[in-house]
Amino acid sequence: MVNEGQHLDIKGTPPALDESWWDAVLAEDENRSSSYNSRVPPQNEPNYNQSNDPGVGAEPELLDWEYVLRLYEQDQVISMRVNSYNRGGLLVESERLHGFVPLSHLLDFKECEEKNEGGLEHYLNRTLQLKIIECNPENRRVVFSERAAQAEPGRRIQLLNHLQAGDRVSGVVTNITDFGVFVDLGGIEGLVHVSEISWGRVRHPTDAVALDQEVEVYVIRVDNERSRVALSFKRLQPNPWETAHNRYQPGQFAEAVVTSIVPFGAFARLEEGLDGLIHISEMQTGVEDVLLENPLQEGQRVQVRILNVDAAKQRLGLSLQKYE
Repeated sequence: MVNEGQHLDIKGTPPALDESWWDAVLAEDENRSSSYNSRVPPQNEPNYNQSNDPGVGAEPELLDWEYVLRLYEQDQVISMRVNSYNRGGLLVESERLHGFVPLSHLLDFKECEEKNEGGLEHYLNRTLQLKIIECNPENRRVVFSERAAQAEPGRRIQLLNHLQAGDRVSGVVTNITDFGVFVDLGGIEGLVHVSEISWGRVRHPTDAVALDQEVEVYVIRVDNERSRVALSFKRLQPNPWETAHNRYQPGQFAEAVVTSIVPFGAFARLEEGLDGLIHISEMQTGVEDVLLENPLQEGQRVQVRILNVDAAKQRLGLSLQKYE
């Protein structure tokens, strides 16, 4: 769901991500797909082997990869029958191809669960309208999406050709993982890596967004060859670290909100995007006394003393000690 013509020019936006960051994001995305590989072989289906790859099909019949790649490149909607499932999604097939549909790419799975209609078992032998969103001949993996099929044929290609770094677009959260948030842009998914969720510390992406939530995102980079889009939430807002040294100096006292408790202390937020560490050595008494007699709690407001501000590394040192 691209807002046509909206290009966002944000003052102070960090420089373009280097290749090492991008490669790491893609590697994690590959791990996401690989996590579907805990395959449960279909019952009473002798043609299916015992492979752990959901994209591996019948033996000895092999996939016609020329046909698969053509469907993918043309972004065509195809009909596929559900023949089995595992905890990650559905196994589907047609006369010429077969593959996997992740849970996050099913339109009404949550509704089926709420109605107690048997979860994934409810899908057996149903015919779904799908699009190929990933095909990897080397690993013999084909991944489909029912959600992507809601967009007209060719929409993915249109989006990839239209999107550019700096665009501000809207979408819907389709999946939340430990490493980030996947957002449907109306025909293609983009990834908001956990490092791009907030200028401040993020414990887990679920603290920031929820499934099916409509969100706005900033386009960091588009990889047309691999149909990947890197997105950001935090770049829609000014970077508070760029001016943090103007508002906070060592020795200054300020009010903060405790955001998380960790074995070595606690993190507290001075303002949105500015989280600092209160090390256990900077608590009012010994750590044992703090934890046992007067433990800090998440959401608690505390008076802290600024120890240091390192804007370049985005680090704040805080203290609860009341120095004279």
